[in-house]
Amino acid sequence: MNEHSLIIDHESCWGCKTCEVACKQEQGFRAKFLHVSEDGPRMVGEKLHYTFHVNVCRHCDDPPCVQACPEEAITKREDGIVVLDYGKCSGCGACVEECQYGAIGFDDEKQTALKCNLCHHRVDNGLLPACADNVCLAHCIYFGNPQEIERVIADKKLKRQAS
Repeated sequence: MNEHSLIIDHESCWGCKTCEVACKQEQGFRAKFLHVSEDGPRMVGEKLHYTFHVNVCRHCDDPPCVQACPEEAITKREDGIVVLDYGKCSGCGACVEECQYGAIGFDDEKQTALKCNLCHHRVDNGLLPACADNVCLAHCIYFGNPQEIERVIADKKLKRQAS
């Protein structure tokens, strides 16, 4: 099991995109590591309904992008963070095609893949990734132990249902 997990409570997301802004501020304004998409509006009963989805690298247990990269530019650290070494990336796009979540982008100017490195430079210094560092207005982005996070999300869901 990964020591570090980034988990999004998509049911709580209201699409404010502060996570996108925090990522761009941390990684540079050309970064395309995280994207919030919306589905809606559509009628559900008598109300308009939107669904938002935060698309970001899942740092998979067995990441297919690692095997797909012929340059070995993508590696998985012992703590579970999947890192792309931009200096080694040849821009072949194999990792982009292999990612089932569509979470790896491509920088046309630099001709390299783009992926979330989970702000490992911050994590290595005891900080949270920028998107999880208390910027989310809906408090739906969590970083840490996946079992603890799932308990917090389940409790939050129970409280929502009770109200």
